[in-house]
Amino acid sequence: MARRYDPERRQRIIDAAIRVVGEKGIGGLSHRTVAAEADVPLGSTTYHFKTLDDLLVAALRQANEGFAKVIAARGGLEDPGADLAAELAGWMGEWLAGDRTGVELEYELYLAALRRPALRPVAAEWGRDLADRLSQRTDAVTARALVALLDGICLQVLLTEVPYDEEYAREVLARVIP
Repeated sequence: MARRYDPERRQRIIDAAIRVVGEKGIGGLSHRTVAAEADVPLGSTTYHFKTLDDLLVAALRQANEGFAKVIAARGGLEDPGADLAAELAGWMGEWLAGDRTGVELEYELYLAALRRPALRPVAAEWGRDLADRLSQRTDAVTARALVALLDGICLQVLLTEVPYDEEYAREVLARVIP
């Protein structure tokens, strides 16, 4: 039997893994559940991703792109006259106002690195990339502090019933920026 040419299969598997984690959590992820969700043979998932950690790394890397897209779309870092605290608070508000399930999924994948060492380098990429972007406008130590603060505010919004307060975020971010 001839092998079917399917250049999008790997991407469909990643997308399926993200949907499975979104619906069932990390515990519901298996090569079998992903294959069923992607409508591909089980062997395709193990061909493209030898282990579940390999698949989670790809899913986390793709999920990391969500916030990066918000940052890229808004701009603001390039303008040295722009209020950096307001820009950051606006980015966070836009990201959190989007698909809540998607934001929760991104954090679930991000926090999975606590128990899955293979995910740690990818989880660290998000913070490092954001800090690098922020270093265009501030020093490296402040950039890292801003990343930690953004992360903390996002987690509080996701884990509590308190809605995102953009003015509060702007004020507290401004206190960190020299």
